Amino acid sequence: MRFETRAIHVGQDPDAEFGAVSVPIYQTSTYAQPAVGKPKAYDYARGGNPTREALQEVLASLEGGTRALSFSSGLGATTTLLLTLRPGDHVVLGDDVYGGTYRLLARVMNGWGVEFDTVDLADEVSLRAAIRDRTRIVWLESPTNPLMKIVDIERVAAISREAGAMCVVDNTFATPYLQRPLGLGADVVVHSVTKYLGGHSDLIGGAIVTSDDELIERLTFLQNAAGAVPGPMDCFLALRGVKTLAIRMEAHCTGAERIAEFLAGHPKVARVYYPGLPDHPGHDVAARQMRRFGGMLSFETRSRDDAIAVAERTRIFFLAESLGGVESLIEVPGPMTHASVAGSPLEVPESLVRVSVGIEHPDDLVADLEQALS
Repeated sequence: MRFETRAIHVGQDPDAEFGAVSVPIYQTSTYAQPAVGKPKAYDYARGGNPTREALQEVLASLEGGTRALSFSSGLGATTTLLLTLRPGDHVVLGDDVYGGTYRLLARVMNGWGVEFDTVDLADEVSLRAAIRDRTRIVWLESPTNPLMKIVDIERVAAISREAGAMCVVDNTFATPYLQRPLGLGADVVVHSVTKYLGGHSDLIGGAIVTSDDELIERLTFLQNAAGAVPGPMDCFLALRGVKTLAIRMEAHCTGAERIAEFLAGHPKVARVYYPGLPDHPGHDVAARQMRRFGGMLSFETRSRDDAIAVAERTRIFFLAESLGGVESLIEVPGPMTHASVAGSPLEVPESLVRVSVGIEHPDDLVADLEQALS
């Protein structure tokens, strides 16, 4: 089956008892057992839930993995994966990633003895120099958040494999519709399901997908033991969102391409960060490993005050954090989503504006930005 068909059908057969075509919301915390210590399938909802299992099955299929695990947030997924590390272990982290990932490593995991270095993963020499004997994970995003850098996943995965480290790709921006890191050699894919997979700004969730059986066994234990599991309603909403992922991503990409072209020619815009533009330094790699170039872009104005003014003047774009919903969002990363990396190697330009392009008509979105920039 092709992507669009799998998104609707994998793990989502009609309910056996009543024929419901939408997976039911199994709103329960526990399950009756026919005999002591012999549950039918589940004993307690932290350990398993049929709605959650349906979501995990379809996410694994879409990413090309053998198993997916879902979590209560993207950071819940990230934390659970990092719990596989031990004191003294080392992580190589891309130098432009989600601020929450950096904060988790710098202010939580570092206190437990997990070490990390940030590096430009597009630079092979720098990557090889950063890897240590105890490097266990190379963690990347592509496109990155918020500077839209492109990383050659296949190359980084190969270098990680040589070093005996896992290559972990946060695929939130691209989604499996645009990019499938496991097929490029990555070991693990992480998602904030909150974003494009959910797609409607009405749930919080995360996911991990892999084909490593040993890792799956460990993560399944940690999922239950650490407890960052999603509720059935959030899983139901994510299943609903995934069904339309393909057509939504096409619309997001079309709008972003149109806006990037407009911004690239605007006199008040100093620079546009979008891999779909031919002069983007990662354009060729993105064209090779992605179906299209995504619905996220950033641009620099002439000053911090200009960036704030533009973000506050839009009428269709909502001034809000997060991304990946059907509605367009705009923000200034420095004081908003990336405030946690201020003063760090990941600090972003103060004049930077980040845009999550929704599925509204591109002409209306361009008109809104045009008046905000005037």
